[in-house]
Amino acid sequence: MKNSAMSRRGFLGASLMLAAPALLPRTAHAVTWPERPVRLIVPVAPGGSQDIVARLLARHLGEALGQNLLVENLPGAGSNIGYDAAARARPDGYTLLAGSDSLSINPALFKRLSFDPLKDFAPVLSGVRVPQILVVRTDAAPQDLGAFVDSARQGPVAVGTPGNGSLSHLVGELMQQATETRWTHVPYKGGALAVNDLMGGFLQGVWINIGAVTDHVRSGRLRGLAVSSASRAAVLPDVPTLEEAGLRGLVATGWHGLVAPAGLDPDIVARLNAEGRKVLFHPEVAERLASLGVEPLDEAPGALAARMAEDTSRWAAVVKRAGIRAD
Repeated sequence: MKNSAMSRRGFLGASLMLAAPALLPRTAHAVTWPERPVRLIVPVAPGGSQDIVARLLARHLGEALGQNLLVENLPGAGSNIGYDAAARARPDGYTLLAGSDSLSINPALFKRLSFDPLKDFAPVLSGVRVPQILVVRTDAAPQDLGAFVDSARQGPVAVGTPGNGSLSHLVGELMQQATETRWTHVPYKGGALAVNDLMGGFLQGVWINIGAVTDHVRSGRLRGLAVSSASRAAVLPDVPTLEEAGLRGLVATGWHGLVAPAGLDPDIVARLNAEGRKVLFHPEVAERLASLGVEPLDEAPGALAARMAEDTSRWAAVVKRAGIRAD
């Protein structure tokens, strides 16, 4: 018995000695990271809110980490070009991705994708919540959401969005399902074109990212009928939520944050999350985010993981029910 116990102890000791070298590189890497600039892939063209948020994070995170975060815009194919590049990158902390709600929408829109949002990415930072808003012309007859729904039931109504399969489009589909109405969806390649046509009288409404029309609503050129968030948006506090307008349980917001290739060292994820949350509430950053109409989220990586899982399932059901196809 004694010799057997000693043998087991000897075996365990030898096993730990063999395992230790395998554990050391990961620990050492997390401690010394980053030792060179970090690549931040942004899967959209420069200029939009997702790109602006990514560049704010890159600038201030770089200062906190002591290394530059080099922004690389890789737009195209509904953001899939950038997503694919990030999914294929090594999980060493030197490639990050500016993720958004489209990461969870695209698997339902595109038949063949090279990535799985839940398997190929490590959630890092929720970033910001992005409410959507339904706007009409100020001189339009509908004064509130109920009147807009009534008008859609009585005659042809055309509603524009920034694109087919965009979050704005899907929120509009949710609203149609909840109110048992149908309107003509008019997708644009960007929100600005949709807003121009709304102002020109070619559309009766537009569902869009709130930051794209905040100034128009404040100036009185457009009227906001409802926002898709659970609470009113700070930038447009007079615009009710969909729930306040009578659509119980209808809450749907986007996000702009950070993810990384799956397998990234948890210690690096934790550090990025902690520093990123500080950046979001830095006075300069918070002021810029407020001007975009987006709201910083003070959340651990697990919250983003849960959101991505829920959104992937939710949007797949909406896309299937509405028969939406990618352009």
